[in-house]
Amino acid sequence: MKKVLLINSSLNGKQGNSWQLASKFVEQLQAVEPVEVTVRDLDSGALPHLSGEEMQAWMTPPAERSEVQQQLASLSDSLIDELKSHDVIVIGMPMYNFGVPSVFKSWIDRVARAGITFRYTDKGPVGLLDAKQVYILAARGGLYAGTPKDSQSQYLKDVLAFLGMTDVEFAYAEGLAMGPDAANQGFAQADEKISELLQKLVA
Repeated sequence: MKKVLLINSSLNGKQGNSWQLASKFVEQLQAVEPVEVTVRDLDSGALPHLSGEEMQAWMTPPAERSEVQQQLASLSDSLIDELKSHDVIVIGMPMYNFGVPSVFKSWIDRVARAGITFRYTDKGPVGLLDAKQVYILAARGGLYAGTPKDSQSQYLKDVLAFLGMTDVEFAYAEGLAMGPDAANQGFAQADEKISELLQKLVA
């Protein structure tokens, strides 16, 4: 049975368009194949921005960590364990000011750790989280996919590949703030892409 990690990064929670798209993807997958789903809601308030103290806790050998450092490192450790234990990663991704939500960056900052999710070699860094399938359900108010303004997609590809996750697919719902007709068209295009991706996933 596949294990699916569903990540919400929308500040609007379950009302967010990206969350609804990601949930739809998982629900349609569940309708055709038994899967085990874990939800990681980054908008829950449990993921503050990374601090220097927390980073120092990771860099301290486990046997030498103070009680406070052990507690600080435990959040990153648990997020990494969660990510490692799932086969399929589904991410609801809104676009905020051409970038990713800061809560998602906070998640990345905690799961990208040298020696655990990637390692340095004499030929450069190597990602250690391979053999995972990643699906990004992106919701945008304007039209950006395939244009120079879509730095978000390239960032996501790069940072996930850095960790070893190179099998990354996108479904875009764009033009959602450009009027009802544009929004309907954007959702329709996303639905079509979701169906296409699911056919490949369950094949």
